[in-house]
Amino acid sequence: MRIIFAGTPPFAAAALEALADAGHEIALVLTQPDRPAGRGMKNAPSAVKLLAQKRGFGLLQPPSLRQPELHAQLDAIRADIMVVAAYGLILPFSVLNIPKLGCVNIHASLLPRWRGAAPIERAILAGDRETGITIMQMDRGLDTGPILLVRSITIAKDDTAGTLHEKLGQLGAACIVEALALLQQGKIIATPQNDLAATYASKLEKPEAEIDWRMDAENIDRAVRAFNPRPGMHSTVNGISMKVWQTSIDIAETDEKPGEIVAIRPDGIVVACGKHALILKIVQKSGGKKLRSAEFLLGHSLRRGDRFESRE
Repeated sequence: MRIIFAGTPPFAAAALEALADAGHEIALVLTQPDRPAGRGMKNAPSAVKLLAQKRGFGLLQPPSLRQPELHAQLDAIRADIMVVAAYGLILPFSVLNIPKLGCVNIHASLLPRWRGAAPIERAILAGDRETGITIMQMDRGLDTGPILLVRSITIAKDDTAGTLHEKLGQLGAACIVEALALLQQGKIIATPQNDLAATYASKLEKPEAEIDWRMDAENIDRAVRAFNPRPGMHSTVNGISMKVWQTSIDIAETDEKPGEIVAIRPDGIVVACGKHALILKIVQKSGGKKLRSAEFLLGHSLRRGDRFESRE
């Protein structure tokens, strides 16, 4: 097939590479403009841009897709289909109708569950046991189009948003290649979504990243995994601002107040929660390196009875 591809992060780059390796013609790649990144906050290219340049694909980085001249440029390509994966820009309805077969999206959830911007993180936060990839035909709505293909995977108990992004990136790459092959063979029947079963995966907000120790330890553990690698859950104890990157749950009952350090153990710092306790295994002081709790405590004196602040 002759394809226009639109995507930005590594999740999308995996799909682009798979499509090219499968023999499809990548007529044009769209990706977001370079953005500031890293400690120096210098403009950096997206993973999709780097791959497009490496493979010699035509590349555009428009700030939006609303310009009539861009529509004319896309129309002139005479693409069979546009594949969209974590692009980050809204596609106007007029663009959806440009390719012969329209536009399809690689979405990282089992639609209609978790439509929206942060399906991977919201699935972990909700305690979902599985997630997956849905290939859907794009329409006017937000992730509301008919389903072309769906594949599921189990969410492991230690999966973070980072590890799940990587797994789903590889699954998404395989799924889009499979879906296009089935489309070419006329073997796909588009299935409308059940709107009554839909849930919305809103983007992560900064206030959510502050640990509320009144919550159950299980819920905080999910949040730590969902906010890893970005932006990281955080809390403050004895004036030290700390990010928490890895935890486990201690189901022993405790009478201490939420946020209070119950024990300092070889396996981590044990903190009381609304229910049960949380063992902090890997932490990071603001501006410092990620350290196992035992290493962190070599330079910071924390003891039983000290209490982490909890948002009101």
